[in-house]
Amino acid sequence: MNLPLNTINDLSQRLQELHARTRETPLFNPVFQLGLDLSRGLEGDALDLDALEALVEELECKSLNARTARLRNLIRPDAPQTVAKGDTTDDFEAYQQRWEAPRLHAVFTAHPTFLLTPAQTSAVAHAASTGAEIHASPDLSGAKRPQVTLEYEHAEAMSAIAHAQEARSAIVREVYEHAKGCWPKQWKALRPMPFRFATWVGYDMDGRTDIAWYTSIRFRLAEKAERLARYADELSAIDAGHALVAKLKAASEHATASAKDFAGDLSEPEALSAAANRLTADDPAKLTSLDGIIADLEGEAEAEKKDARAADLLTLAAAMRADGLGMAHIHFRVNAKQLHNAIRNHLHESPELDLASKGAMATLRRMLGEVQAKRTNFASLAIESSTATRQFLAMAQILEHVDADTPIRMLVAECEQPSTVLAALYLAKLFGIEGKVDVSPLFETEEALEHGGRFLEALCKEETYQEYARGRGRVCIQTGFSDAGRFVGQIPASLAIERLQGRLAQAMERHKLTDVAALIFNTHGESMGRGAHPSSFEDRLTWPLSPWARSRFHRHAIALEPEVSFQGGDGYLPFANATLARATLTRIINDSPVPDKVCDDPFYSRTDLSLDFYRAIRAHQRGHLRSQTYSRAVTAFGLGLLNSTGSRVSRRQSDLSADRDMNLRQIRAIPHNSILQQLGFPVNVIAGIGSAADGNYEEIAALLETSERGQQMMRLAQTSNALGSIKTVAAYGELFNSAYWASRPYRGTEPHLSSACEVLAEYLTKDDRTGVFRRLASRLRVDTLKFHRLLGQLPREERLGLDQDTRRMIGSAQALRLALMQHIFLRAVSVPVFSRANDVSREDVLEMVFSLRIDDALAQMRRAFPVHFPSPSDFAMDAPADYPDADTEGYGAIARDYIDPIERAYGLMLRLSVAIANHFGAHG
Repeated sequence: MNLPLNTINDLSQRLQELHARTRETPLFNPVFQLGLDLSRGLEGDALDLDALEALVEELECKSLNARTARLRNLIRPDAPQTVAKGDTTDDFEAYQQRWEAPRLHAVFTAHPTFLLTPAQTSAVAHAASTGAEIHASPDLSGAKRPQVTLEYEHAEAMSAIAHAQEARSAIVREVYEHAKGCWPKQWKALRPMPFRFATWVGYDMDGRTDIAWYTSIRFRLAEKAERLARYADELSAIDAGHALVAKLKAASEHATASAKDFAGDLSEPEALSAAANRLTADDPAKLTSLDGIIADLEGEAEAEKKDARAADLLTLAAAMRADGLGMAHIHFRVNAKQLHNAIRNHLHESPELDLASKGAMATLRRMLGEVQAKRTNFASLAIESSTATRQFLAMAQILEHVDADTPIRMLVAECEQPSTVLAALYLAKLFGIEGKVDVSPLFETEEALEHGGRFLEALCKEETYQEYARGRGRVCIQTGFSDAGRFVGQIPASLAIERLQGRLAQAMERHKLTDVAALIFNTHGESMGRGAHPSSFEDRLTWPLSPWARSRFHRHAIALEPEVSFQGGDGYLPFANATLARATLTRIINDSPVPDKVCDDPFYSRTDLSLDFYRAIRAHQRGHLRSQTYSRAVTAFGLGLLNSTGSRVSRRQSDLSADRDMNLRQIRAIPHNSILQQLGFPVNVIAGIGSAADGNYEEIAALLETSERGQQMMRLAQTSNALGSIKTVAAYGELFNSAYWASRPYRGTEPHLSSACEVLAEYLTKDDRTGVFRRLASRLRVDTLKFHRLLGQLPREERLGLDQDTRRMIGSAQALRLALMQHIFLRAVSVPVFSRANDVSREDVLEMVFSLRIDDALAQMRRAFPVHFPSPSDFAMDAPADYPDADTEGYGAIARDYIDPIERAYGLMLRLSVAIANHFGAHG
C-alpha cells in the first residue's frame, strides 16, 4: 500500500480501491482493511496520534456540514416564510377557526441527546440559517465537551423555547395583518394561537432521584420570572410608558427573588419555612394570573385607532394567552409503579388490592365519588415520602402560588391499567387540582401497544373519567416511539401506534366523548430509529400521526390536538436561533396535512397483504431482540462508543462480571439506537422488510407503490439503508479474532508488535465476539438481499440513490476508529504486569479495555503505576536522612508510553462517534 493516508481524501480514495476488491473475494472487508492500513501506519513510523487527530478534525468538520445540509433541507430557512398570505378564504369565521386552534403542541424535553458542543451547535445553526460553510477551527473540535447537567439542559431548553416564542409572535402578527386587510371591521376579534409550547425539563421524575421537589419549584419560578421580564420588554417596545410595564417588571422581580429562595438546600424545616412563607405571603408584586392583564391589553387594542399599535398589543396578549406565567406549559412525569405505591396509602380497607382487577376499578370509582379536597402547603410537600404524591402536591403549590391559570400535564409511564389513571385522578381530586391537571397514560411497550385498545375502551367507558374529561375538555394520551421502536422495530411500532390512535377515536365515539378534544402526544426523537422521518417535514408530521389515524377523528367530528416532542440538544437545533425557529414553525403550518374524513390509502383496505407484512416485520424484529447474538453484539462495548449526552444515566448499573451477559434492557432506548448507528447498521429501522416480502415480492411491491403510507415506509427504510454498512458490523467482530492478532506480525512486517499481538491472540481465544458479529452480519446480509430484491420491484423513481461520498466519509470514520481501538488494545496488553488490588486483577482491566470501559481501566492503571509519590521534601524534618534518593521517579515512562496514549486515542474515538452520528442526523 503506497498511497499516503494523510487526508480524508486519501482515506476515501483508498476505501474506493478496497471496495473494488470485494468483486474478487466476497468476504473481503474494505473497512477493516483500511483500519489495518491506518493501524500499521500508527504503530510504525508513518503516522502518529497527532496525524490521526488531524484526520479526526477534518471528519468532524465534514460531518458538521453534513448535519447543516440535512437541517437546511428539512426546514428550508431560505424559502419564503409566510403562512397567512395564501389563505384565500372569504369567511372570517373559517379563518378564525383555522388560527385559534393550535396546529401543534411542541414539547421540549430533556432527553440525553446533547451531542454537539455549544460551539458546534452555534456553527451549525449559523450555517443552516445563512447558507455558509463550516470551516475547521479549534473551537469546533469536540476535544472539550461541557458536562451536561440538569442546569445546562434547562438553560438550553429555555433558549430554544424563547426563539420559538419569538417566531410564533411573528406568525401571529402576520395573521393579524392578513386579517386586517381582509376583514377591517372584524380582525380585532381574532385570538390566534397557532402553537402551544411545553417542557418537562426539571419536572420528569421517572427513573430519576437527582431532582428534589424544590428544584422543580425553583425552575418554575425562574421560568415565570423570565417570561414576565420578556412580556415587560415586549410591552415597553410598543409603549415605553405603558402603565403595565412596571407591574410586569415588579412581578418578574418578585418571582426572581422567590426562585433564589428555592435555590438552596431546603431540607431543614427552618430554611423551607422561610422560603415558603415569603412565596405564599400576600404581596402587591405577586402575580398568579394574567387574565386581567390580557383583558386590559385586548380592550386597549379594541379602542386603539392606530391599527399597527393595536396589532402589536393583540400579538402580546396572544403570547400571554398561550404561555401564561411561564416560559411554557409544564409536564410532570411519574411511572405507574410510583402511582400504585402512592394510592395504596389510601386503600385503607384493602391495601393489598390487585390494581389490575375489576375490583380495583370499583374501589377507585367509589373513592373518587367520596373524596373531599384537602388543603396543602409546602410542609405537606416536605414530609411526603411518596414520589407520585409529592408530584401532585408540587402541582397544587404551583397552581396556588405561581400560576393559577395554566394547566399542568401529568404523564404516566408504563401505564397498562385503566385503574392507574383513576388513581392519578384520585390524587388530583384529593388536592383540589383535578380541574387543572391533564392525566396522560403513556403507551410504548409491546404489551401496552398490544392491549392499549382494550385499555382505552375501558377508560372511556368509565363515567367518572368521562366527567373528568368533559371538565378538562380533552382526552390525553402519550405514545412513545423510542422504546416501541427498540422492542418491535420502528416500522411495526409506528403501525401499532397508528392502530392505537384509531382505537382511541373509536372508543371516544362509542362512549359519546366526541364533544371533547383528543390530545395525542407522540413522543419521538430526531433520528430515524426513534420516530423522526428524515425525508421532509411533511413526512415528519404524518409519520407519527398518519392521515389514516387523523381521518378516524375527523369522521366523528372529534377535535384533534397533535403534540410532538423536540428532544434534548438534537431537538433544540431547529430552534437554535430566530431564523431557524421561524422556518421550523412555518414548515409545520405549511406542511401539515389537510383534515379529511376519508383516507383511501390501499394499505388500510388491502389488509390481507399489509397486516401480514406488518406481522412478519414485527416477528423478524422480535427475533433479533430475543436473540443472544443480537444482544451480545449491541452490548459488546457497553456504552463505550458513546459520549455522555445528558444528565440522566443511560445505563442501569452493573458490576464487571455482569458486563459479558448484559441484557438489552439495561441500556435505554436512546443509547441502544445510538449504538446501532455506531456499529454501522440501523437494525431496528431496516431489518425484516425484505424477509417480510419474501415469496410475495410482486404483490407487496405493488401495494407499497400505490400506497402513500407504504411509500413513506420505504423512504424511511431506504434513507437508513443508504447510511448502513454490514461490512462495518462484521469489522468490529474481527477486532476480537485471535487468528488475526496471531497472524498480523507473522511475516515479520511488524516485529515490534510480536509480543503484544501474541498476548492478544492468546487472551482472545476465549472471546465470543468474533462469532457473534459474524453471525449477526450474516443474518443482516440475508435479509438485506431480500430487501434489495423488493426494491428492484419498485419503479425506478421511488428508489433512492446512494450518496457514495457520505458512505465513504462514514467508512473512513469507522476505519479510523478501528485503528484507534487496535492502538488501545496493543497499548493495554503492553502495560507491565501489576498485582491485584481491591479485587481487580490485570485480566479484569483488560476486559474493561475490550469492553471500552476505558475510564475505569485507566483509573486502575494509574493506581498501579502512579506518577507522583510523596517526597521527603514535603515534610519539615530536623533530622537528616539519605533514603530514599531524591531523584526517585514514579512510573512516568509507563504513563507516557502506554496510559496516556490510551486516554488520548479514546478521546479521538469519542469525537469520531459524534461525526458518525452527525451523518445519521442525530444521536440515537
